[in-house]
Amino acid sequence: MGLFNRTKTAATPAVAVATTAGPDLSHLTGDWTIDATHSEIGFSVRHAMVTNVKGRFTEYDGKLHLDGATPHNSSADLVIKVASIDTNQAQRDEHLRTGDFFAADTFPEIRFRSTSTERIDDDTYRMTGELTIKDTTRPVVLDLEYTGSATDAYGADRIGFEGRTVVDRTAFGLTYNAALETGGVLIGEKVKLSFDISAVKAA
Repeated sequence: MGLFNRTKTAATPAVAVATTAGPDLSHLTGDWTIDATHSEIGFSVRHAMVTNVKGRFTEYDGKLHLDGATPHNSSADLVIKVASIDTNQAQRDEHLRTGDFFAADTFPEIRFRSTSTERIDDDTYRMTGELTIKDTTRPVVLDLEYTGSATDAYGADRIGFEGRTVVDRTAFGLTYNAALETGGVLIGEKVKLSFDISAVKAA
């Protein structure tokens, strides 16, 4: 956000001075643990060419290292339990755990590990990393928005981020599909991932 100050003397006309310094986020520096009870990792995918099925993972562990002064030194590591997938329909969830999709018995975890971070503007960041699903690892880019920080009622320091990205599920070996009588396919290839994260600072 620009800051403009006007000064005037008898000998000189008014002069506009601009600075572009962002907010001081040095208080964010440190190690943080994702609080799964106050966070959500969700997804949505096109179904039957006409609507979106939404779901989430309910079990995961994540750690963040943040450097408020030098954001490119920040990093993230996330492990998601595949068996915790929840689309609010038990039969569909069981199918998603089978070899047609995630093969949860053989590949019980989805992993994300960041490789670089950049600050786009005051509250927006871009994190590049490696996403591993089943036995395939691909690069992904997350767009993140810093949503604030506070000390909660129990004295814990908290921060919040919202994030999103889109991945092609077939690139990770999730290729199952079925043709529709009216044309098209049952399940879209593009999956929208969303992250609503609350993290607690390590003591």
